[in-house]
Amino acid sequence: MKIVLFDDSARESLLPLTFTRPVASLRIGILTIAEKWERYLKAEASYLTAEYLQHKFPYHFHRQNIFINGSVCPDDQLLEAIDNLKAGEALYSQNVLLAAKDSSPEELHNRPALKIVDYSTDFIRIVYPEDIFRFNDAELRKDFLLVTKGRSSASLSTTNTLLGDQIFVEPGANAECTIFNTKEGPIYLGSNSNVLEGSVIRGSFALCENGLVKMGAKIYGKTTVGPHCKVGGEVNNSVLYSNSSKGHEGFLGNSVLGEWCNIGADTNNSNLKNNYAEVKLWDYNKKRFRKTGLQFCGLIMADHAKCGINTMFNTGTVVGVSANVFGAGYPRNFVPDFAWGGAQGFEVYNLNKVFETAEKVFERRGITFGEDDQKILNEVFELTKSYRNF
Repeated sequence: MKIVLFDDSARESLLPLTFTRPVASLRIGILTIAEKWERYLKAEASYLTAEYLQHKFPYHFHRQNIFINGSVCPDDQLLEAIDNLKAGEALYSQNVLLAAKDSSPEELHNRPALKIVDYSTDFIRIVYPEDIFRFNDAELRKDFLLVTKGRSSASLSTTNTLLGDQIFVEPGANAECTIFNTKEGPIYLGSNSNVLEGSVIRGSFALCENGLVKMGAKIYGKTTVGPHCKVGGEVNNSVLYSNSSKGHEGFLGNSVLGEWCNIGADTNNSNLKNNYAEVKLWDYNKKRFRKTGLQFCGLIMADHAKCGINTMFNTGTVVGVSANVFGAGYPRNFVPDFAWGGAQGFEVYNLNKVFETAEKVFERRGITFGEDDQKILNEVFELTKSYRNF
């Protein structure tokens, strides 16, 4: 039986983060949603996503498949319900398709073709970008148990101060002269990660493989630093995806940074409005600002976006794919994809220049900026043209 993780309507409401990846490739907790399902089901997953993403994130059809909603995070109860499905049955929670067994892609959203099984137990589903930091603590705790079950932690240097005992250190991880407080939640240090001296870290916290916490960092709970990321300054309840850097002083809170992002030194984001009002975020699907129901909501930054030193992001700012933000003052709360500029105005960030920068950034990590990545950015550039009326 093979796992196929499919995108549903959540893909549209999760933009701009899902312009460049399937929903199940989003990271929340320690793992991506796909990695969670692969560990739970002990099988490799493929993706059923937008056509322009399909080559980089392939779909493998087999005679026997379990189709699983890529926006849904697994848990033991949900796993049991999916395991109990028979061929031709589909698991629904109200109008949301959670999983189907042995159906074809054509039958997947054809309710009359499948026998409906109702699921009424609570579960975590990622529908909006802010859900990633909202539910990161819960998913981090679940992933910590999943990743460490039956395993022994590597040792931690005696130069560190440890409060509590909920810490797991993978082989090759290194930390010196750091305060780790696990009394409020677990701390996970991934393989070959590094925490430099003088840092203070409170759980729940995950530093994924080859991640780096720079000297004197202050990291509060509910935070994930993804693979090959660098982080410094003050960070609270935020998720950084792979290969992104916030390496200097400045505050990042209640935020999500995509892959290949770079935050300039002394950049800060606001996560609370001066009047303590509910925060709104730009919604690509609705083409307007949407109420989040949150009082604390910071920055949503899509893949390949960057900002210069001393950038100030207002509460509830969305920055699109490959945007480049710089200059004095607060930029607008929605910075379109492939925008170049800041509070003084924007122009279009030419694709050739985008590719030149991406090649240099990838090269620094020993990776090739390939044809698949170029094609995806080309497609996103076309899809987002209507927002760049500069």
